[in-house]
Amino acid sequence: METQSLAAYGRCTVIIPAFNEADIVGEVVKSILRTENIAVWVIDDHSTDKTADIARLAGARVICLPEQLGAWGAVQTGMREALRLKLNCVVTMDADGQHDPRYINDMIKPILNDSADVVIGSCPERGSSLRKLAWFLMRLTSGLKNRDLTSGYRALNLNAVQLLSSPSASQLEFQDVGVLLMMEQAGLRVLEQDVTMPDRANGKSKIFRSWAVVAYYMAQTLLLGVVKRRLRR
Repeated sequence: METQSLAAYGRCTVIIPAFNEADIVGEVVKSILRTENIAVWVIDDHSTDKTADIARLAGARVICLPEQLGAWGAVQTGMREALRLKLNCVVTMDADGQHDPRYINDMIKPILNDSADVVIGSCPERGSSLRKLAWFLMRLTSGLKNRDLTSGYRALNLNAVQLLSSPSASQLEFQDVGVLLMMEQAGLRVLEQDVTMPDRANGKSKIFRSWAVVAYYMAQTLLLGVVKRRLRR
């Protein structure tokens, strides 16, 4: 591992939004700490299980939200704390074990070298044919060219953190197409880093818990893409 990376890790942190992930969050935190010398913050999104206690015992700093904000709101909470502490960079990861911490160093390098504002852990081959159809429709409506449109595995510098902590970003409900469009409009330099992503370690997604939620997400995301694309024109 490069000396530059090690020296900068004291000013970087991993942010993990978590809602009722007691079964897996402890191992996720431990795997990060075993792999890299980097701080880990778990933003507990008003869980009703032992997520906060287990994450704390595993070695994470835990920030407990007084009400449920959703994954994107929890991530923003962590980013605002990173801004307050004037950190150099932030890495966002999911609590479900899909994001391999072995890629953290590779994702941070372009941030530290000032060759990117954002690095996205990209795994375009993952998922079902339905996911790939959803991505096709998202690209069609938004004009985005990203290979992976829904990855929450990201490294961000201070400029990106400031943008995504803003009131405008708080109007977004999800961290996918709307966030990518906001970064594109702001002229941020976005790179995609190839990563592997296994299936969730503990069952179904907490966000897409029903087909009704999936339908709502798709309708909102496609409409947002259409509107933003027309505004750019």
